Amino acid sequence: MKYQKLLSEFEGQLDALESGNGDILFKAEKGIVLVEKSIRKLQKQITGKTFETQADEIYFFKHVKPQIFSKLIYYVKLFNIESKRPRGINAAQIKYLQHQIDKFQTFFNDNLEFYNYYRRGAMSLDEQYFVRGNRDLRLPLESFHFLIDDQFSTCQDGTVATIMAYDMLIVYLRKEVDDLQNNLEPQKTMTMEKPSKLFWTGNKTDLIELLYALQSSKCINSGTTDIKEMASHFEHFYNVDLGNYYHTFIDIRSRKGSRTRFLDKLIEMLQQRMESLDE
Repeated sequence: MKYQKLLSEFEGQLDALESGNGDILFKAEKGIVLVEKSIRKLQKQITGKTFETQADEIYFFKHVKPQIFSKLIYYVKLFNIESKRPRGINAAQIKYLQHQIDKFQTFFNDNLEFYNYYRRGAMSLDEQYFVRGNRDLRLPLESFHFLIDDQFSTCQDGTVATIMAYDMLIVYLRKEVDDLQNNLEPQKTMTMEKPSKLFWTGNKTDLIELLYALQSSKCINSGTTDIKEMASHFEHFYNVDLGNYYHTFIDIRSRKGSRTRFLDKLIEMLQQRMESLDE
């Protein structure tokens, strides 16, 4: 369908915004405008239209619309949080940010049944949750005007979008808390005697996938090294800036199909190499 092109354009515009100049409030404001435009375009393509199959309709409302709508919730919440963030001592900021994280966790607890259904990739109730015409007035949906249109919403696509948005917000807020807590402690000086002669020439996302895989395997310092310290070493030894690797990991987790593309590719290429040597 046409919305695939719209999705690609949207992701490109979002990447440009995130990697560009400007503080977090500026980016949040621009992000809200960008997402609203994309949702309006998507709404025009879907409203009044019928999908070829019910499976197509379920896929759209379970995966496609939440992908964009979650970014709207993310930027609106982010703008509100950052605009009210206390200035001054780190301890006050940490307390404030931790309170925001707790509120998002409360949402997951309040919607635990659906949260578990969505997280485990269940499909048995998809026809009820992601087909238009089935409404559940008990759901605490976000009060965005896009939800008023019954032709562009189902009873749970807004909840999926909210889960995705709150995941992103928790990752962002935890990183901010980590940074503030590190500033409370005496700065540790990392001894990097010589600049590395190695350069990462592949995709940064692939390196981040490898980074998280190594940390998850607990094969470095028995898993006691945090991701931030490992990322710093990767950046030094491979002369690369990994950017916001927390956010990139969220994108990796939300991939369709295999979520371990680079690791799969490494296995395939190593097997090919060994097979060629066996011949």
